[in-house]
Amino acid sequence: MPGSETTTASKAGSSFRALRSRPFRLYFGGQVVSASGSFLQQTAIGWLVLQLTGSPSDLGLVLAAGGIPSLLFGPWGGAVADRVDLRKLLVVTQTLYCLLAALLWALAVAGAASVAALVAIGVAGGVVQIADSPARQALVSRLVPPDDLASAISLNGVVVNSARVVGPALAGVLIVTVGTTICFGLNSLSYLAVIAALLVIRPRKAGGPAPAGRRGVKEGLKYAAGRQQLWLPLLMMSVIGLLAFNFSVVLPVFAKDTFHGTGGTYGLLTSMLSVGAIVGSLAVGLVHHPRRQYLLFAALGFGVTSAATAAAPNVAVACVTLLVMGAAAFCFVTLCSTTLQLHSSSAFRGRIMALWVFVYLGTTPIGSIVTGWIISAGGPRVALLVGSGACLGAAVLAAFVRTPADPDQALTDLAR
Repeated sequence: MPGSETTTASKAGSSFRALRSRPFRLYFGGQVVSASGSFLQQTAIGWLVLQLTGSPSDLGLVLAAGGIPSLLFGPWGGAVADRVDLRKLLVVTQTLYCLLAALLWALAVAGAASVAALVAIGVAGGVVQIADSPARQALVSRLVPPDDLASAISLNGVVVNSARVVGPALAGVLIVTVGTTICFGLNSLSYLAVIAALLVIRPRKAGGPAPAGRRGVKEGLKYAAGRQQLWLPLLMMSVIGLLAFNFSVVLPVFAKDTFHGTGGTYGLLTSMLSVGAIVGSLAVGLVHHPRRQYLLFAALGFGVTSAATAAAPNVAVACVTLLVMGAAAFCFVTLCSTTLQLHSSSAFRGRIMALWVFVYLGTTPIGSIVTGWIISAGGPRVALLVGSGACLGAAVLAAFVRTPADPDQALTDLAR
């Protein structure tokens, strides 16, 4: 029953209470290692592209490549996730990620890691992501009791944001000392941790399969469109994700050109952003349940701190503003994700989370390319100001939209 899945909304508790579940602990540990490897590789790719071409537009193109499949076919990944064994599906997708990272490693060792090769591997990874991302989001609800779901979602965000600290920090050290190539090899090995965890855990069963007529993408879209608790965060994320979440395009140029720094400078800026992101994600775990006002203020805070970062006169000030910006940005992201999972029934959760991935990651191809153009024309400070405007626009949207009581859930409605 949908209402029974969301009783967390009325209960207080520790942000870490989901760790009482052994399956979640195993998955959590594997994800920390694997996600750290992913951000290690992403940081190295950003620096490698600048070394190869020195072009922000090329950097935007490479980083956009991985999001193209999700942009085109993302919602269909949720229909797959609602039909198959999530654990087995994730073993397959994580193994494919491992092989792609190993291929990139081999190309880098051979000196053949060109922009074209990076784009091709990015597109291949994006195809895997179509099924992987919604499956990972939906699996979390199977690893903990319903009362701990909000904590699990918050900690799942902490996994990613912790990796944003560890991965870039390690990448900064490795780039300066031994170069980018080793980063791709370490990422390939990191997937072994999450694959091992997936082979051991046994998720809880869902409440039974949805009828055949309720499994398609069209039904998922209708379900989301009829519930403002679902379409409001999706719409806000689409606006913000398009223009404000392109950190991997902005920060390398911000470090290299604006502050005339090295790979270590880039790693430092990214790590400060990520430390703030961890704080923001953990803060959401203390919230009884997300409300519209929280989304509004998180978007507003993200916009203000983006503008402050754009005005930072030096690396020290930028570190401070990025710390606060990371907290606001990923507080917003975690609030959106928590809202969507708590307000969607298990029969539709895979498709709703696929829509989430679509607007969160699927906007990357367009956003990265547009941001690359903005940087080429006006520099990274202008790109940050454009992102700030997008955040403020989303906050205005949340201020004027009223969310009535959810017809399917026992939660207090978001408008309170």
